[in-house]
Amino acid sequence: MNLTERRKAATQLEIALAAAALFAERGAHATTAEAIADRAEISLRTFYRYFRIKQDSVAPLLAFGAQRWQNLLAAVPYEVPLPDALAQAAEEAMTEEGEVAAESFEWTRGLLRAAEDDPALRTVWASVNQESERQLAPLLAERTGAHAGDLEIRLTAAAATAAIRVALETWATGDPEADREAAAELAVSSMRTLTAPFRH
Repeated sequence: MNLTERRKAATQLEIALAAAALFAERGAHATTAEAIADRAEISLRTFYRYFRIKQDSVAPLLAFGAQRWQNLLAAVPYEVPLPDALAQAAEEAMTEEGEVAAESFEWTRGLLRAAEDDPALRTVWASVNQESERQLAPLLAERTGAHAGDLEIRLTAAAATAAIRVALETWATGDPEADREAAAELAVSSMRTLTAPFRH
């Protein structure tokens, strides 16, 4: 990205962080675009320059998490069987050390809880997952020597994305005391179950 694009992406992420914190604290209905703009220290006009509605503002943060998982998958050696590589990357993404990683999971938990009662947030979450699935297919194709449009590759991408999504949703809306290791266990179990038919 050029400098302008990097600045735009940084601003979007700052807004997303502010929005995620507010959604987690107050819920979707009690969070306004004005409150998000205030938390992000920008004008309301600037907010609407980047996002159409308040729910859209969390998309960059959710997409960042999906990209991090895919980056970890890309780093797994190619000799590792595909389902094992997918499970390994998911576990590493969810147990990553550091304050930022821990905070991002708490924001995700809050967002997914808030999404239960907010159709627009659920739409954003679904859209992020759909885009993640689309981006995953070329990675899987590269690992297997197949074509990204092949049915098996598309099915594997769909299964892997669904495994992460369902695991996170189950963790976020379940026991509030469950930690990230519990989320990782759910993700690995779901990943192995859904991607086992695609072992190479």
